[in-house]
Amino acid sequence: MERGGSLSPPVGCPPLTAPPAAFSQHTANMAESETLETVTEHERILQEIESTDTACVGPTLRSVYDDQPNAHKRFMEKLDARIRNHDREIEKMCNFHHQGFVDAITELLKVRADAEKLMGQVTDTNRRLQDAGREVTAQTEEVIRCRIQQRNMATTVEKLQLCIPVLEMYSKLKEQLESKRYYAALKTMEQLENIYIPRVSQYRFCQIMAETLPKLREEIKEISMSDLKDFLESIRKHSDKIGETAMRQAQQHRTFISAVQKQASLGCAKPLYSLNGRTTLQHNGLVGEDAADEEEGDDEVLTAQDLVDFSPVYRCLHIYSVLGDRETFENYYRKQRKKQARLVLQPQSNMHETVEGYRKYFNQIVGFFVVEDHILHATQGLVTRAFTDELWNMALSKIIAVLRTHSSYCNDPDLVLELKNLIVIFADTLQGYGFSVNRLFDLLFEIRDQYNETLLKKWALVFREIFEEDNYSPIPVETEEEYKSVISRFPFHDAEIEKQPFPKKLPMSQSVPQIYIQVKEFIYASLKFSESLHRSSTEIDDMLRKSTNLLLTRTLSGCLQNLIKKPHIGLTELVQIIINTTHLEQACKYLEDFITNITNVSPETVHTTRLYGLSTFKDARHAAEGEIYTKLNQKIDEFIQLADYEWNMGESDGRASGYLMDLINFLRSTFQVFTHLPGKVAQTACMSACKHLATSLMQMLLDTELKQISMGAIQQFNLDVIQCELFASSEPVPGFQGDTLQLAFIDLRQLLDLFMVWDWSTYLADYGQPTSKYLRVNPSTALALLEKMKDTSKKNNIFSQFRKNDRDKQKLIETVVKQLRSLVNGMSQHS
Repeated sequence: MERGGSLSPPVGCPPLTAPPAAFSQHTANMAESETLETVTEHERILQEIESTDTACVGPTLRSVYDDQPNAHKRFMEKLDARIRNHDREIEKMCNFHHQGFVDAITELLKVRADAEKLMGQVTDTNRRLQDAGREVTAQTEEVIRCRIQQRNMATTVEKLQLCIPVLEMYSKLKEQLESKRYYAALKTMEQLENIYIPRVSQYRFCQIMAETLPKLREEIKEISMSDLKDFLESIRKHSDKIGETAMRQAQQHRTFISAVQKQASLGCAKPLYSLNGRTTLQHNGLVGEDAADEEEGDDEVLTAQDLVDFSPVYRCLHIYSVLGDRETFENYYRKQRKKQARLVLQPQSNMHETVEGYRKYFNQIVGFFVVEDHILHATQGLVTRAFTDELWNMALSKIIAVLRTHSSYCNDPDLVLELKNLIVIFADTLQGYGFSVNRLFDLLFEIRDQYNETLLKKWALVFREIFEEDNYSPIPVETEEEYKSVISRFPFHDAEIEKQPFPKKLPMSQSVPQIYIQVKEFIYASLKFSESLHRSSTEIDDMLRKSTNLLLTRTLSGCLQNLIKKPHIGLTELVQIIINTTHLEQACKYLEDFITNITNVSPETVHTTRLYGLSTFKDARHAAEGEIYTKLNQKIDEFIQLADYEWNMGESDGRASGYLMDLINFLRSTFQVFTHLPGKVAQTACMSACKHLATSLMQMLLDTELKQISMGAIQQFNLDVIQCELFASSEPVPGFQGDTLQLAFIDLRQLLDLFMVWDWSTYLADYGQPTSKYLRVNPSTALALLEKMKDTSKKNNIFSQFRKNDRDKQKLIETVVKQLRSLVNGMSQHS
């Protein structure tokens, strides 16, 4: 062991034992001069050095220097002593084993030759072994490489078996996208995400695939939404055709039901049941035409699915449902359909001009709601009944407003009737799909009033044309056939006329049967509108009677009033009009029966409306009578305007004036025409004419522009009044009692008698007495006429003869004038 090295015993040497006795003695001697504590500490340090690894003796040695001063010197001495002790022990041990060592070396030298020989053999064997193992090693490496490839291939196959389903599913996804099977593609995506991709998520292509799937979903959403938009555009274009088909089917159904009801009402309908479950009607072994048409129509029944492909909306709904965004799709679909509903409900500005405009409008609306009804039943929740009801209520309000506006422009009753039929079919069609249409039928009642107004306008033209073409003369009938032809058109029965031989004349003119026929035609036209309104017979009867009353009281009455007021209508025509209205009035009960036969409602029903024809024709007759009175007076005025009196004449001509004789002859011929009039009408006309003539003659005498009247003129005027009185007494119209008609001229007669007789004393004496001879002579009238006879100027020579012969008479006149004035003043003060 080198000094300063490890104190551990060398390899092959036994471990150090306790120091020998000499060394122990020496130590004991030195310890005598040291303290027991120091010796003990150094022993401990040495033991640690001997028992500790060389790398760890640093702290032990440091403790030597941390001890008392000069302690390390003593430690070094202690250490040297310990080393010498160990050297001696080593030497003794080597001396003890030296012989054995020499023997071992000798033995090794002997073995050396054998070892070299063995080494040669081993080297040769190794070389031969290496040569032989080199080929084995190459084959082994090949085997190892194959095994590695095999293992890699197995691993690859295993991984591919995991990846191939993913790739197959992705390939399937691509094919589904290319074939637009988007709903299946979404299901495939869901399987990829949840099942296949998680198995191989460590691969890059799977990560790329997983990142691509959300983009594909958005792409599918966009494509499906685009398909939905195309679908919405498609149904907007096809709504017209869909609605047309639905309304045609509803019309066919109504026609079929109507035919069934008609056959059933005849009591001859027998149901014929066929194997396909359909029922037709058999009558006398023949299938009804309507039923056959229905059968043929069934083969061509088209539905909304036949005209529009609904798959885009189904597909889009499923796609959005799978994507968890169904609410967005529902809101979008409903919003777009509301917009389309507003567009559909917007009519064309000229829709009211033709029935095709209305038909197209209705077809579009029906098509829209047929599609909505199909969507409602074919999908779950895309649209709800509440949503469709809301849409329908909105549409119904708009439809009613549009129809109310556009129908008001219609002046053609045929167009209004076609509109009504369209509305009925429209309502029946939508009612078949579960929509409420009561408000549409309420609207039809408004349109019915308008229809009646258009009918009234149309029939007003018809009546005017009839009146214009009438000759206002009794209808001549030459043969029995002509007579039957007339009474077949108008209910006329007169036993006396029937007994008369042919040819003969019927009292009414040609317009009477024409008016009667046209009133019946009006009733038929009004009935056409009342059909299919789902109303009872009583209500239809009431509607017919009210519309007929309007025709009679407004239209016909107005036409008659206008006719009567026309200037070219003379007295003869007015007389015939009165006769005509009398016969039309009598025919009103036949119109009542006509309506009853149509509606089968008894006229004794409590709420049955009566026809107002009686009052209508009475009013027209009264107007005609009044017009007769007016025209008579006008004619009298025309004759009086021809009067040309010479008011200053000295003596009368001795005969009545020519104008007055012409007037009387006119009145005679006129009153002869009045023989066909009711008695009171002729009497009233005659009395009115006489009163008007008397009044006109009185006004002629009292005209303020007439300043002078001679006695000769009074005498001539008296002759004319006498002719009037003779005419009145000749009873131009039968039925007057006594001198009733002559009383019309009593005022003129008393006035003229007063002046002719010049009986002023009697007049003044008896004035105010009920028995006065001149009771009808008013003082103001007598005064006005007397003043015209006074000599008030030099030009006035009326009383020249009296002044020459008897000036007292002039004074008498002045006295009478004064008294008359006092009477007039007294009357004014009294009043």
